[in-house]
Amino acid sequence: MKLCICNEIFQDFPLERQFELAAEIGFAAIEIAPFTLARSVHDISTETRTRIRELAQATGLEVAGLHWLLAQTEGYHVTSPDPEVRARTIAYLQDLVRFGVEIGGRIAVVGSPAQRRLLPGVTYEQAWEWLREALVAAAETEGAEEFTLCLEPLAPATNNSLLFTAAEAVAMAREIGRPNVGVIIDCYSGVRMEVDLPAAIRAVGPWLRHVHLNDRNGRAPGFGDTDFVPLMRALLDLGYQGYASIEVFDFSLDPVEHATRGLAAMQEALAAAGGLS
Repeated sequence: MKLCICNEIFQDFPLERQFELAAEIGFAAIEIAPFTLARSVHDISTETRTRIRELAQATGLEVAGLHWLLAQTEGYHVTSPDPEVRARTIAYLQDLVRFGVEIGGRIAVVGSPAQRRLLPGVTYEQAWEWLREALVAAAETEGAEEFTLCLEPLAPATNNSLLFTAAEAVAMAREIGRPNVGVIIDCYSGVRMEVDLPAAIRAVGPWLRHVHLNDRNGRAPGFGDTDFVPLMRALLDLGYQGYASIEVFDFSLDPVEHATRGLAAMQEALAAAGGLS
């Protein structure tokens, strides 16, 4: 398991410093939110894309991939009743996948609840089918055979449409039936939606391709009351070898202290679960 950091915690720093901090603190990889680079992926320059690869090499970090795919964008909606909007959104998702591959990423988290919420007149069944169609198209982007799309179940606080639980995300992944489509477990939503989150993690099994580590309070692990030891034990039981990224929603804390204590808390939880010697 590779412990990583989502870069928006450092978004007030230049890109070069974000990579340096992630490496200095001790993370194995960094996960990129495109909105921290530009409002649209189309506006992320060739120079920036090259610089990300260079910074990863210089700092010894891996680029885990992408998340917050549609954050701060306009005109995109995966489950819109307007076929032109859906087509435009699919094309944009494919461009995001290309960007992720170009910078050396391995995964993209398909969350963005605002752009998949049920709009007036849209049924659950319609939204499910349109989301499935979009994900099939994104997964089949040329050159993305080794780049995994991770379906993110999200709690109703941010999500009014579908994919609330891990079981629902697995059902969608099964329907899509592509080897580069799997599931992400986000602890912030998971502790709200799952009766037994460790059991839900085990039930996802081989479909689990990514993990977001965050406390119920929106801060990093170690800043709240979520017990991460049984969650780490469940991941170890699965033999999970992928990325586990700290993602925060509370930016009121000092970012360096926040990330540093978060990593220490996860290392302690992993050790307590029997994962570190």
